[in-house]
Amino acid sequence: MSQSPILSQFIQLLGEDKVATGDRRTEHYRSGWRSGSGTALAVLFPDSLLSLWQALQICVDNNCIIIMQAAKTGLTEGSTPSGDDYDREVVVINTLAMDNLVVLGNGEQVLSFPGTTLHKLETTLKPLRRAPHSVIGSSCLGASIVGGVANNSGGALVKRGPAYTELALFAQVTAEGKLELVNHLDIELGDTPQEILTNLESGNFDHATTASDKKASASDYAERLRDVEADSPSRFNADTSRLFEASGCAGKLAVFAVRLDTFAVAKQEKTFYIGTNNPDTLTRLRRHILAEFTHLPEVGEYIHRDIFDIAAKYGKDTFLSVKHLGTDRLPKMFALKGRIDAVLNKVSFVPDFLTDRLMQGVSGLLREHLPDRMLEYREKYEHHLILKMSDEGIAEAQAFLPVFFDNNEQVGGFFECTERESGSAFLHRFAAAGAAVRYQLLHQKEVGDILALDIALRRNEHDWVEKLPESLADKIDKSLYYGHFFCHVFHQDYVLKKGVDAKEVKAEMLRILDSRGAKYPAEHNVGHLYKAEEGLAAFYQRIDPTNTFNPGVGKLEKHKRNCSCC
Repeated sequence: MSQSPILSQFIQLLGEDKVATGDRRTEHYRSGWRSGSGTALAVLFPDSLLSLWQALQICVDNNCIIIMQAAKTGLTEGSTPSGDDYDREVVVINTLAMDNLVVLGNGEQVLSFPGTTLHKLETTLKPLRRAPHSVIGSSCLGASIVGGVANNSGGALVKRGPAYTELALFAQVTAEGKLELVNHLDIELGDTPQEILTNLESGNFDHATTASDKKASASDYAERLRDVEADSPSRFNADTSRLFEASGCAGKLAVFAVRLDTFAVAKQEKTFYIGTNNPDTLTRLRRHILAEFTHLPEVGEYIHRDIFDIAAKYGKDTFLSVKHLGTDRLPKMFALKGRIDAVLNKVSFVPDFLTDRLMQGVSGLLREHLPDRMLEYREKYEHHLILKMSDEGIAEAQAFLPVFFDNNEQVGGFFECTERESGSAFLHRFAAAGAAVRYQLLHQKEVGDILALDIALRRNEHDWVEKLPESLADKIDKSLYYGHFFCHVFHQDYVLKKGVDAKEVKAEMLRILDSRGAKYPAEHNVGHLYKAEEGLAAFYQRIDPTNTFNPGVGKLEKHKRNCSCC
């Protein structure tokens, strides 16, 4: 059988082992983490920045659609093809093999290649007593740094805001259809693409923290967060003030490197576990801490009693794996699990999701893993807040919380966590997202789809607890709420009843959120599941005028744009 000229060029450039074709070999890379899939001519695996550039050039010369992909951990189908209605051949380029991480200065900044993971960033910075802009989430243990920047991903760290930088090296296709490399790293690397990429990959540049008037983090986020009277959310994907070249590009550019700030590690930390049956108690606490405290919290994670219970049962194996094995081994374990599931789910006589069933069964035989005081608070209180303070902020919390609660059990209560209790509280929250998915997987015969929303409420919102109309609540088996409380960003997972139309429920949910002035998605980006707001759509068109990269995201058009004036 004759081979297409495009594939021959890819193979000549990369070698046969780095060019995957055929439905079976490419299936994993054409399918989203939770949902979505599409067709592709090939999946490429370049292992150098220069070969990535050359592969991009072949795609542009042959009028191909380009979908950039790293760890493929997104929840909104944004890093995989969507359907088979594209007007050109689709080529997926996976960047995970290019995972260098360069420490700049004494660790004040880092330079990340396109496939470098958050996990590698955390482990690299740890001995330097520096911390990253974001921390690993439970659903994305292998998430890439560039993927986070490209999607304005948020996280649990109160002071740092979404992943953001104005310092990046990227390729884009101009309105005239020409591929060009743009070096906005503020690091001298040469003039031509070959010079720039070769010097970067070989480390032939100044590793000092070179001066720049551009931001390498969302440095104004704390100030924005403190404005508790603002009638808008603190962070959300369509925020035009956070859209800058690579930041928020959603794969509409090919990003080769980003430069990011790191942060000093706190000398001391203390966790406070808070419970209440009155959501207004947490509203008043949040507003006071943000507006009046000199030192903001490090973390403030909310968890409702219902997801507490789901995580306790269906996230137990994740909890114990992290506790006893650490996060170093988990990315490989999750990758292995995914490969095993992909094979076993195609065997007719093997139950679907066999690995999940086995892990759930084993964890059920093990003894209780949560500390007694957390379980006592679960019995007493519906709403839980895990508050971590650092350094001088610890004394502020220790002075404020006893006065605030005043030993009034009707208002709520708190306790200062031991080291074990603190670790358990955050591990429990860590396991919550995966636990919701596990529950739905293991009860597919009794329940319907899972609908996962991440929403940003207005900073001045007092009534943050959702109140669904009875007609909608009757369609839901479980409503599970958890999130980043001080940012007012919530993850809301709904396990629907059997036979309920998830699209209809989602549309009704979004209408309610619109009426509340909420924004969505807050930190997982639009992908192929949400319509891009006007400002976000204009940004996509500006940085990718020919619609070569990732067409269709934000429910926008998939066809090529040919005019040079758009």
